[in-house]
Amino acid sequence: MGRIAIGVEYDGAGFHGWQQQPHSLSVQETLQQALGRVADAPVELTAAGRTDTGVHARAQVAHFDTEAVRDARSWLFGTNSLLPPSISLRWVMPVADQFHARFGAVRRSYRYLVLNQPTRSALAAGRALVVYRALDAAAMQAAAADLIGEHDFSAFRAAECQARSPVRRIDALTVRRRGNWLSVEVSANGFLQHMVRNIVGTLLAIGQGEAPPGRAREQLESRQRSTGAATAAAHGLYFWQVEYPPEFGLPDDSAMIGPFEAI
Repeated sequence: MGRIAIGVEYDGAGFHGWQQQPHSLSVQETLQQALGRVADAPVELTAAGRTDTGVHARAQVAHFDTEAVRDARSWLFGTNSLLPPSISLRWVMPVADQFHARFGAVRRSYRYLVLNQPTRSALAAGRALVVYRALDAAAMQAAAADLIGEHDFSAFRAAECQARSPVRRIDALTVRRRGNWLSVEVSANGFLQHMVRNIVGTLLAIGQGEAPPGRAREQLESRQRSTGAATAAAHGLYFWQVEYPPEFGLPDDSAMIGPFEAI
C-alpha cells in the first residue's frame, strides 16, 4: 500500500463544495471516480481544506492510499483524461506514509478577487466579485490589521460551523489594489466555515464607507456573527496555497492564473 499526493485546481461553480455528499455533485466525488478508474479500485481522498459551494481552488492538495502501481505520468494524464474541464490535476507524486494532506499542513492561504468598476464584466463573471462603488483599499488594509494574530473568530464563522474551537491564528491579511483589481489574501493556521468570506464582507463594507475602519475590531470583539456585514459571494474566493514542511518535498506552488499573481 502506497500513499500518493496530488495537487488540484478547480472551478467550483458547478459543485457543492469539495466534500462528498449523498445527493449533490462534489469535487471530491468527481476526482475519486476518475482516480478509481485509473487505479481499477476505489479511491478515498483526504484534502488540505474543504471548500464551500462555488469556491474555487488554485492549489488544493489531497492524498490517497492505493495498492495500484502506476507511475506519476499515468496517474496525472490518465486521471485528467477522465475529469471534466472544470477540474485538473496539476501534479502527482508518491509521498511517505507520514504525509497527511490535512493534518500535515502548516499554513493555508485564501485569496478573494474583486473587480472594482462601474460596469459589469463578461470575462470576470463567476471568477471575481464585481463591486460597482469605489473601494478605499487603504481603509480596508487598516481594518484588516486588527484581525491579525490569534483570536476567537466566532463573529466571522457560519452559524452551522461545526469546528470545536473558534480560535484561529491569522498570520497575514493583505489588501492590494492594481488598477481596478483588488485582492484580499488571508494566511492562517486554519479557517472556520465562511470565515474568509465574512471577513471580506466586513472589509468591503468599510471600503465602501458603509462602516468605519474600527468596525472589524468591534465585530471581532463582539463574538457575535449577527453583528457582521453580509457574507461575500463564493465565486470570488480561491483556495490559493497550502504549505507543508519541506521534508515532504512537494512541488513548488503552481503559477496558474498568471495575471492575478501581481494583484
